[in-house]
Amino acid sequence: MSNKSLLNIDNLAVHFPIGDGLMRRANGYVKAVDGVSFSLEKGETLGLVGESGCGKSTLGNAILRLVEPSAGHILFKGQDLAALSPQALRQARFHMQMIFQDPYASLNPRMSVGASVGEPLLVHGLLKGEALRDRVISLFERVGLGREHIDRYPHQFSGGQRQRLVIARALALNPSLIVCDEPVSALDVSVRSQILNLLVELQRSMGLAYLLISHDLSVVRHISDRVAVMYLGRIVEMADRDTLYRQPLHPYTRALMSAIPDPVSRARRNRQRIVLSGEVPSPSNPPAGCNFHSRCPIAKDQCTKIAPILELKSNGTQVACHLVE
Repeated sequence: MSNKSLLNIDNLAVHFPIGDGLMRRANGYVKAVDGVSFSLEKGETLGLVGESGCGKSTLGNAILRLVEPSAGHILFKGQDLAALSPQALRQARFHMQMIFQDPYASLNPRMSVGASVGEPLLVHGLLKGEALRDRVISLFERVGLGREHIDRYPHQFSGGQRQRLVIARALALNPSLIVCDEPVSALDVSVRSQILNLLVELQRSMGLAYLLISHDLSVVRHISDRVAVMYLGRIVEMADRDTLYRQPLHPYTRALMSAIPDPVSRARRNRQRIVLSGEVPSPSNPPAGCNFHSRCPIAKDQCTKIAPILELKSNGTQVACHLVE
């Protein structure tokens, strides 16, 4: 992990207390994120994948402190966001933004879309009047919308257009980092590639770094430089995109990759589908040892007792598994 990275996450945890009784005293914790570490460079896209409920979105929210971390450090440009006061955090948020999953819920239906896109600039006292309107027009054009749209309301736009508006608003303060939480999963298949290509073009022209959260492995493959795989609050494998998709090492990653539909490639058509047994354990009561051992087809006795750490292997992949050489 480089100190010169744009973002360094060190042993980050988010544990939600489980209340009990009239006084709501905590009698346990949901370990949504449980000791995650990674780095992100300027202009890089890190894809974060895993099943629903594995902690991906909670991790993204914790990085921006939309939820409070329970432990660990979030170093953004060398500054620990986890230790900042509300006022200092407000200033740091100039440089980081978020694109949420649902463009329908991301825009205020009572505000014109021009007002929504320009709101960050107005709230921070950066622009007003004609200068603000000119900036909003510039942002609209940057994401493929025209100036004639700025006085309309969200219900007058399609899902793809609304997500373009959300992206325009995220760009308003010229951020360095954007957390993209399932940015195309709520869109029609026909417009997903358009939004992904827009994100790629913006990254190239503006030097943006993306944390791309998704359960869609084809989306992650299209846009990511590196990929991290999460299971039950922990990263179990991390590698550059091509290595991970060509040679997944962790048993959980191999099961995920075997589920990717590919009617074109004969090798993939003939590949055996790996079906995991059992259900994902509760994050309030994770298994001892390796979190994945209760569903792992190759688990050994040591997997039930000792939690593996994320270790660098000879091919450059980081894997948390006792059985991967």
